Amino acid sequence: MDKVTLFRKRIIPSECIELKDDKILYMDEDMIITGWNTLKPKKDLHHGLSCYYLKQGYKISKFMAENGSLLYWYCDIIEHEYIPEKNTYIFTDLLADVVIYPDKSVRVIDLDEIGDALKDDLITKEQCIRLLSSLDTLLWHIYEGRLDDLTSPLAPYETP
Repeated sequence: MDKVTLFRKRIIPSECIELKDDKILYMDEDMIITGWNTLKPKKDLHHGLSCYYLKQGYKISKFMAENGSLLYWYCDIIEHEYIPEKNTYIFTDLLADVVIYPDKSVRVIDLDEIGDALKDDLITKEQCIRLLSSLDTLLWHIYEGRLDDLTSPLAPYETP
């Protein structure tokens, strides 16, 4: 089969970019694991790993410093579309995000954007229902102390 192509689509701001430098490290019908370097250089963030949970509707990313140390976990609520004739996945960021810091503190962010997107008809009611359900499931795992269950698929790809 041809090379798999990945795109990240954002609603606010509206953009769709190919993740041409992301390396697919593992893929099956339930998940895709990628390794990547930052698209735009940042002070601390250098590279990371991401696990797209296709059926659950979220992506768990390990954001790392240049030396490989954990900066934080970043969790996006997503939906995906697969285009078989192009062997392409388009991952749409559904706005709500969860950040988990090394001290295990949790921050839910960008919820205001969901209201803005609904008000401006940028997302549908059905998308909002799916994103809230995925967010609830993700937060349940985190608050029940099961973050390791979600991050363990990335462990084989971490560098010492």
